[in-house]
Amino acid sequence: MRIAVLNYDRCQPRKCSKECHKYCPRVRTGDETIYFGEKGKPIISEELCVGCGICVDKCPYKAIMIIGLPEALKEPPTHRYGTNGFVLYGLPTPQAGRVTGILGPNGIGKSTVVNILSGTLVPNLGEYKEESSWDRVIERYSGTQIQDYFRKLVNGKVNVSQKPQYIDKIPKAFNGNTRELLEKADDRGVLNQLIERLDLDEIIDRNINELSGGELQRVAIAACMVKDAEFYFFDEISPYLDIYQRINVAQLIQELAQEKAVLVVEHDLAILDMLADVVHVAYGVPGAYGVITYPKGVRIAINQYLKGYLPEENIRIRPEPIEFEVHPPRAEAEVETLVEYGKFSKQYKDGFSLTSDGGSLKQGEVLGVVGPNGIGKSTFVKVLAGEIEPDDGELDFDINISFKPQYVKGDINLRVQDFLRSITSRFDTSYYQGEIARPLQIEELYDKMLPNLSGGELQRVAIAACLSRDADMYILDEPSAHLDVEQRSLATKAIKRFAENNKKTAMVVDHDIYMIDMLSERLIVFEGKPAVYGVAKRPSSMQEGMNKFLSNLDITFRRDDDTSRPRVNKPNSRLDREQKSAGEYYYYGFDE
Repeated sequence: MRIAVLNYDRCQPRKCSKECHKYCPRVRTGDETIYFGEKGKPIISEELCVGCGICVDKCPYKAIMIIGLPEALKEPPTHRYGTNGFVLYGLPTPQAGRVTGILGPNGIGKSTVVNILSGTLVPNLGEYKEESSWDRVIERYSGTQIQDYFRKLVNGKVNVSQKPQYIDKIPKAFNGNTRELLEKADDRGVLNQLIERLDLDEIIDRNINELSGGELQRVAIAACMVKDAEFYFFDEISPYLDIYQRINVAQLIQELAQEKAVLVVEHDLAILDMLADVVHVAYGVPGAYGVITYPKGVRIAINQYLKGYLPEENIRIRPEPIEFEVHPPRAEAEVETLVEYGKFSKQYKDGFSLTSDGGSLKQGEVLGVVGPNGIGKSTFVKVLAGEIEPDDGELDFDINISFKPQYVKGDINLRVQDFLRSITSRFDTSYYQGEIARPLQIEELYDKMLPNLSGGELQRVAIAACLSRDADMYILDEPSAHLDVEQRSLATKAIKRFAENNKKTAMVVDHDIYMIDMLSERLIVFEGKPAVYGVAKRPSSMQEGMNKFLSNLDITFRRDDDTSRPRVNKPNSRLDREQKSAGEYYYYGFDE
């Protein structure tokens, strides 16, 4: 069983020689395996295709995918987007009283799932040439829990509230202040409670277009929660929120789910682990097909996803597992120092002040930078990068710094490859392609225009652009935002390998504990009071730094016995109390 998928955006029949048709062996024998439609783009017959892959290799724009589906996939499609379009198999089942999670890569059909469950899209069950009907859908799912859900949906008994993935689009859709937006949506009469729980007091009367990414994220979450609905969908709650805010939001969603059905897509595995009751793993080929598995226990689903093998489905979704180091990274002996910096401070007119302890940065190391939002992390890296002058203290070093900001914009009207080629002369070398472009999956974006990139695509290009510049130190502010689990793992490996191979120093500011854990050799911890003052501590070992950071947040992590991944302990649980008394908030049970 195979499917043929055509990427309509990439396909350029007016610019190519129709290689897919010219070289197809079945076409040469007289069959109409590939023919051209009204718009001049090829249509591939899946019944006649033998899966040789010649059209895939010959297409100059890489617009064709011929995919052999897993033998175990026997169920018919849930929905297909026309001839040679994306195919979705399976659906999650929202249930009142629990949080259902979806774990999978971007482009695997999560938006299609939400459109179906919200009633916006009537699934065609793979019969895209026929008109879809809810009667057929309800009959197809006879005897299942989702049949009851669809009946309620058709009868108008299900209202849907959705938090979008890309919050930067909110200011473009709404012109006004935060209070106006939230009061307009408040059907449940819980706005005042959420203003307090989400710390929105200081921004409630500010205009939406003045809010930072973290503030916009909390407003978007509040806007979703205040609506009166039976089904709530949260698409990525973690970007731009610090770990304390993430855990706070997770607790709010769990409270909401005591009476409502909640579906969450989240790529921060530590948060998904503590938030969800069950998880559906989504696998397949992004942009081609996606399969939603039956629900699994949270720990089982995450561990299977990390290992890359789903035993119940007998499917390998990744050639190699995503692994975590059991021990904190050891300090390398006789590592050369790149720079030493002394104490410095910066005072702003709004009253916020940052003070930094002195420290040293080593060649070839990756430093993690952690702390709450509004504590001065971005100010710290901008001072190091030379973008901001400190008020007291001097940074007496002369090094080149490449800086990726927290918020990236695709406002330059260039193709991705032209943009990257303008940054580095090494773009066309095999080294660049192997060390940066391929690991970050940039090659598939080369012909796209920067303004047309999604948030995750733009993030990967921004990381590549940062690493492309010739510098002594590379500072990346929240590189995990909008990346799925797979992309975060690949970005982590690319950054770490780049620093080691080139003996460059990398500094990564991020709130994803998994990414910091896999990436960092040492840690810079920020303390203080958000929006009032911040203190940047000297670089420390991972164990010392994480213990200091998590003790400030009153959170403990344990290690999963199977995968060694960090897992949040429930507050006041036996392990939580035991670790706090031992002063081991993160590496409990392992010796450095």
